[in-house]
Amino acid sequence: MTEYQSTIDKKLISAMPKVTFPGRIIVIYTEADARKAIDYLNTCSVVGVDTETRPSFRKGKVNSVALLQISTPDTCFLFRLNRIGIPDFLEEFLQNDILKIGLSLRDDFNMLRRANNKDPRVGNWIELQDYVSRFGIADKSLQKIYAILFGEKISKSQRLSNWEADVLTESQQLYAATDAWATLRIYLELNGNNN
Repeated sequence: MTEYQSTIDKKLISAMPKVTFPGRIIVIYTEADARKAIDYLNTCSVVGVDTETRPSFRKGKVNSVALLQISTPDTCFLFRLNRIGIPDFLEEFLQNDILKIGLSLRDDFNMLRRANNKDPRVGNWIELQDYVSRFGIADKSLQKIYAILFGEKISKSQRLSNWEADVLTESQQLYAATDAWATLRIYLELNGNNN
């Protein structure tokens, strides 16, 4: 098993070239489109998953998950949960046997549970924060893990943007897709499948 460096300095990351998701991004606004996306995703063996929530700057106020990103190596679906909710078939996908890779899943699960009162933890999930430690990586942030493995930086500039906006900007779409894809790419790299 390859051992990687344990940690990386933020200054080193800031000098690295920026990476963005290189594939196609499909924004899902309707249940019908969500069903088509899930039909496609059900043919995959492993996907990357992430969520985005509109930030709240008022103490005690927590917004619901606005966006669920599910990525393959070349396609990322952005499910606008603030528009379509979590239909049964999407919930079934989250709980099925397809391997799903994520980072800070506890936070995502808590937000999703708050959104639909069901626990998506059932199913086949890998928490990257735990998984990377097997390879000697101590850092837990997506940006640092990605930089250690690939020598590139993931921009975090859109993190605090409005994920409930009527239309997501191109920058928001790229940021959201990159995060979900990066979790998948990290997992594939650690397992010798360099897609």
